[in-house]
Amino acid sequence: MNPTARSRPFQQVDVFSGQPYRGNPLAVVLDAEGLDSATMQQFANWTNLSESTFLLPPKDPRADYRVGIFTGTEEFPFAGHPTLGSAHTWLEAGGVPKSDGCVVQECAAGLVRVKRDGGRLAFAAPPLTRFGAVEASVRRQLAAALRVRAEDVLDASWLVNGPEWIGVLLETAEQVLALAPDYTAMGNLKIGAIGPCPAGDGPDFEVRTFLPGDAMAEDPVTGSFNAGAAQWLMETGRAPERYVASQGTVLGRAGRIHVSAEDGDIWVGGYSTTGIRGSVML
Repeated sequence: MNPTARSRPFQQVDVFSGQPYRGNPLAVVLDAEGLDSATMQQFANWTNLSESTFLLPPKDPRADYRVGIFTGTEEFPFAGHPTLGSAHTWLEAGGVPKSDGCVVQECAAGLVRVKRDGGRLAFAAPPLTRFGAVEASVRRQLAAALRVRAEDVLDASWLVNGPEWIGVLLETAEQVLALAPDYTAMGNLKIGAIGPCPAGDGPDFEVRTFLPGDAMAEDPVTGSFNAGAAQWLMETGRAPERYVASQGTVLGRAGRIHVSAEDGDIWVGGYSTTGIRGSVML
């Protein structure tokens, strides 16, 4: 054991599901002050979750806290379910926002606002740093990676907001659920597939996201991709200003992402539940 390690408060939180243990788990170290990036990365690798976060004192005076977001293999400047899970944990631990009704999180991508939305939390989608049609060669690679015909890809767009997502629009939710991706053909592309659900009382879209080479090649529920997809779908008139997306179905999860456009912002929200509370030696 590292001789300088000490006990630090820890929680594991389930994000984006109103049903406990049916969303996307997140490991949160509440007091990460003094930890270096290598230690955070090793711990994130050890948890074997899609992401782990580390709460730190803010550097920006406008922020309530700062967060380091790590997958099993790399640090992300921003990610969605870690943002909601970290804010949930910070509030549950007694954090009081500087601004009424809005938590301000500092991450490598900048400041992200998180607000209460009924019993849920929702973050304001950060701007896309790369947005638009993908190159023809990449589009062919997308079809090969998803094992679909080129004509099945109705549209594809870069949706970079930290993670370098590419969104792929299919005709139906059924097609999305039937995907059996070829991760070798995917290379290093991060792909999110989305398709509309049949009209009714259920969710409006089905989503799946794939991250080749990561601890979990298919992410259970992905806030960052859904934030980018919302901007894309609304701008192209394919989604209303308020909708619900489902994700994680094929993994036995029941992820629900609540999306709304309000006063020039797109808000991406969901429920969070603490499943494990204790301490870790780091």
